[in-house]
Amino acid sequence: MTATIAVDVAAPPRAARRLLTGFFIGLGVVMAVWGARMPAVQAAAHLGPGRLSVVLLAAAAGMVAGLQIGGRLAQRHGPSRLLVFPAITFALSLGALGECRSLTSLCAVAGVFGLAHGLLDVGVNAAAVQCQQGFGRSIMSGLHAAYSLGALAGAGLAAGTTWLSHQVVFGATAAAVALAAAAAWPQVRHVHALGQQSVGEQHGDAGDPRGLSRSSMWLLGALAAACLLGEGAATDWAAVHLRHMDTSESVAASAYALYSAAMAAGRLLGDRFIVRFGAVTVVRSGALIASVGLAAGLLASSVPAALAGWMALGLGLSTAVPSLISAAGRGGPRSVGTVAATGYIGLLAGPAAIGALASLLTLPVALALPAVLAAVVAVTARRALES
Repeated sequence: MTATIAVDVAAPPRAARRLLTGFFIGLGVVMAVWGARMPAVQAAAHLGPGRLSVVLLAAAAGMVAGLQIGGRLAQRHGPSRLLVFPAITFALSLGALGECRSLTSLCAVAGVFGLAHGLLDVGVNAAAVQCQQGFGRSIMSGLHAAYSLGALAGAGLAAGTTWLSHQVVFGATAAAVALAAAAAWPQVRHVHALGQQSVGEQHGDAGDPRGLSRSSMWLLGALAAACLLGEGAATDWAAVHLRHMDTSESVAASAYALYSAAMAAGRLLGDRFIVRFGAVTVVRSGALIASVGLAAGLLASSVPAALAGWMALGLGLSTAVPSLISAAGRGGPRSVGTVAATGYIGLLAGPAAIGALASLLTLPVALALPAVLAAVVAVTARRALES
């Protein structure tokens, strides 16, 4: 059975793009609400930092499993099968997490939450690759911008509803996202049927004749891990870095907000630049901006320079992961899943590695790791994206 899906040629690409934009937004909203109200989950279950890390580990394990399983399922049945049901499961498991009051129940539900996240991540990204092929030009950066904007909206929702219990916020978010995903079901089925017919006529089972070698796939995954390590560093350490400079809590918190806003802006504009200059040039230039900008912010002693450094990291890396996922699409959905799973290792392990380095050296020196890795991305991007 073909690995290409409904959003390829026969289905209207613009309708498919709107549909996928909604799924990316929902993914961002759910993840942001979960992360922003994590302290309330911790308090409700009376968990210390060590026990909370076990819950997060369960979610991470589920996600990695979902990415691997999702890649195989999408390769065999088409990524559109991994949109509606995983999205509904993902949303409803967020609501269930709000009701958990023990470590055991949290770990069990977090595993399902992570599994659904992984399945949906493969589905939307592999579908986005095929939708991009239908357009005949880059749209991946804009779709990932939808995720960033959804995350910003989810964070704002969580911050603006702190007077409500996390159960209510999780439940309301879960209901809204699940209903939206269910409402999209007829359109997804219609697009899938059209895509199957179109691909059977045009491509058979071969997919892209260029394919993707195993070494190229692992290189793409390694670079994705390097980029997502930077994202993990910004999420967990940007505010700590600013507090380390004796700033107020509000100024420290703005570091991640500025990083996120810069990344969203870069992704919104990224497709235009990629169409004009090519993915290699845009990714290499962006990675260089990220590396030099963050390094300068870490070396400077002023707070504005430090904030600018985190903004440079977000802006510079904004187009990298979408471009790497697009390149992975040459090998089909299974390659997308493998590259995504490898990339998430950087997101999950990176903050811990930075913490370990900081304990041995200093925090600014440890935070130079994302800058060094961004430089590696700049140097190797051409080989990865053109191989």
